[in-house]
Parts: sequence; structure tokens; C-alpha cells
Amino acid sequence: MHAAPTHRGLSLRTRLRLTAALVAAGACAAGVIAGPAQAEGKPRDSRDRELHKALEELVGPPDGPPGAIAVLQRGRDVKVYRAGVADIESGRPPRPSDHMRLASVAKAFSGAVALQLVDRGKLRLDDTIGKRLPHLPKAWHKVKLRHLLQHTSGLPDYTEAPGFQELVAADPRREFDPRALLDFVADRPLMFPPGSRYRYDNSDNIAVALMAEAATGVPYEELLRRLVYRPLGLRDTHLPRGYRLPRPYLHGYAIEPGQPPEDVSTILSASAVWASGGIVSTPNDLNAFIRAYAGDRLLSPATRKQQTKWVAGSSGPPGPGRNQAGLALFRYTTRCGVVHGHTGNIFGYTQFAAATPDGKRSVTVSITTQVNETMKPDVLKRLRSVQEDFVCELLRH
Repeated sequence: MHAAPTHRGLSLRTRLRLTAALVAAGACAAGVIAGPAQAEGKPRDSRDRELHKALEELVGPPDGPPGAIAVLQRGRDVKVYRAGVADIESGRPPRPSDHMRLASVAKAFSGAVALQLVDRGKLRLDDTIGKRLPHLPKAWHKVKLRHLLQHTSGLPDYTEAPGFQELVAADPRREFDPRALLDFVADRPLMFPPGSRYRYDNSDNIAVALMAEAATGVPYEELLRRLVYRPLGLRDTHLPRGYRLPRPYLHGYAIEPGQPPEDVSTILSASAVWASGGIVSTPNDLNAFIRAYAGDRLLSPATRKQQTKWVAGSSGPPGPGRNQAGLALFRYTTRCGVVHGHTGNIFGYTQFAAATPDGKRSVTVSITTQVNETMKPDVLKRLRSVQEDFVCELLRH
């Protein structure tokens, strides 16, 4: 495999595109665990062939991702669909054991931590920043944990701060202190009164992780291990501080018209996005997580009831069908029915993970380029259509 690009070899254009990609990733949008997935082999029936074709048509055009992989599980039946390549140089196909960046699906993991702490009496949904994080700006003190989890906090987004963007552009592999990321916007007031509006925001889940730490005295990374990875058997999931990815991994690419794909898999330090987007996992582990989290395994009925009080608002990027926002969870109402889950996008990767409310059926779709409403809106439209096709297959009786 080819060597990953060093930040010193990046062009100014690429560095500026990286900061734009980070901002676009968080741009506001208003309004029994199964075993590892196995390779799919030959399509089993006409529906399988249609889904394979849909993925092939997604990666085929010049603006499409070099690779795509979907894991669909109904009960214990697991199917893997893939198209394109995991690595342009080797030409090998994507595998469900390949590592990848989860982007904003990491926000669902912070929800899994915080909401379990609510169940254990360590946190309350009405706990405020003022109570748990009094060192943060006084203007933010009335923001509640429920506001942060539902993106109705009004916090200014640190990824939009010029100081943060300048540091990322200068050295994308720079290791930030994740617990100081909100300092980039500490001089700014709230954008609106808490609870009055919806705005998808990267600052929210940084604050969620900090509140979890404050309530327990345990580092967020260890809370993830104790409350999420170990109980769910996620052996290939972690939250790194640096830029490296464990091998094997799906290579993520920047795609620009008239230029060869640029491998951006290891350009960005995960510390720059931390609890808001830094988790690394595999299609296998992502599938296992979303079945438990969107299903009924991790939370009490009372907390789950609070989590699923929906407001108008989409994930970033929007998932299939009509989107509504809960607490670190989204409701996707498609032409075939409803699933709960999360999406994400970051330099080189776009993710969708969802499950039925009982957790018995799940689907993940991962592609190896960044797609959102700002960057590649046409590809996003095709991607959402493919996601909906997979949801329809998932819900088929």
C-alpha cells in the first residue's frame, strides 16, 4: 500500500479544503449481538442484485466514492454488499473488518455514554453547563444536557472559529487538547436561547463528553470502554488522539473533477473532533453498536422515552426520508417505514447507521469520500436514495 501523505506535502488548496470540509461536516441543519458479518458471495436473489447494482451505480460516476460497503442484518441473517475498492492502489474490495472513521456517528456514542449515566443517576437531562462545567462561559450556563444531546443548545460551533481553522490548515495532524476545544469559542454568546431552535453543532457533543467526565471523574475514553465497547463486544472500536488508522482500513479519498483521487485517510488528527467525530471502527462493530443503541438494549424505558421525543431537524448529512432529531439519535421516516440511527461525514468518509426501534434489524452504509449538502449535493441525493433502498429491504416482511 502506498504511504499516507504527510501534512507538509499538502497543497494550500488541500489544507483549505480540509477546513471547509470540517465546517461542512457540522453545518447547521434547521428545523443478542450477532456475530461478525461475513462476505456476501454471490447475490442471493433479484433484490440482492438490485442492491448490489445500486452500490455499483453510486461508485461508478467520476464524482462517486472509490468504495462502498453496506451491512444489512435481519435477526441473525447478515448480508454484506460492496462495490468499488478499499484502496485504489491495491484494488482490493472493502471488507466488514476494515477500519474507518465514523465521523459524526461518534455523537451517538457520546449519547450512549451520557444517557446510561442518566440511567445510573450520575447525570440528569436537566443538569446544566453551569452546574457541571462552571468554568465554561457564564453566558452558556443555562444550557441543559438535553439541549446538547438534541442540538438545541445554541452553543457556537468551535469548528467555525477562525483560530481553530487556521491551526488545522497549518497542520491537520496537530494534536489538540480535546478538553480545550471549546476555548476557541469561549468569547462568544449563545446563538439563540436554549431549546428555542435546532442547529446541528459540533460543540454540543464535546460538552456532553465533558459533562460525563465531570459527573464521574473518569476520562471519556474510559467511559466509552466501560459503557459501550465492552458490554457490546466492540473489539475494533476506539477513540484515538492522533491521525493513524489501524490496518486494514478503508482508504478515504477527496474527489475533485479532473484530478486523481487524493488519499486523505490519515490527514486529520482525531483530537480535532474528539467526541463529536473522532471514533474509529469497522462496519462489523458499527452494525453491532447501532442494533443495541437504536434498539432497546442500552437504556431504560424511561430514558428511551425521553430520547425519542422528536423535534424537526436533520442529521449531518441528512439521512434517508424525513429526518427528526431526538437525543443523540435521529428518526428517519422513509417510504417503507421508520428506522432510528445517525449519519456522519468527515474528510474521506460518509456514514449511515440505523436500526428498527426493537433493534432486531439494522443497516449500515459506508462510503469512502465526504458527501454533504455543501460538498457534492448531487452525490448526496444519490446516496440518500441508496440508503432508502437498503432501509426498504431491511423492513421487508
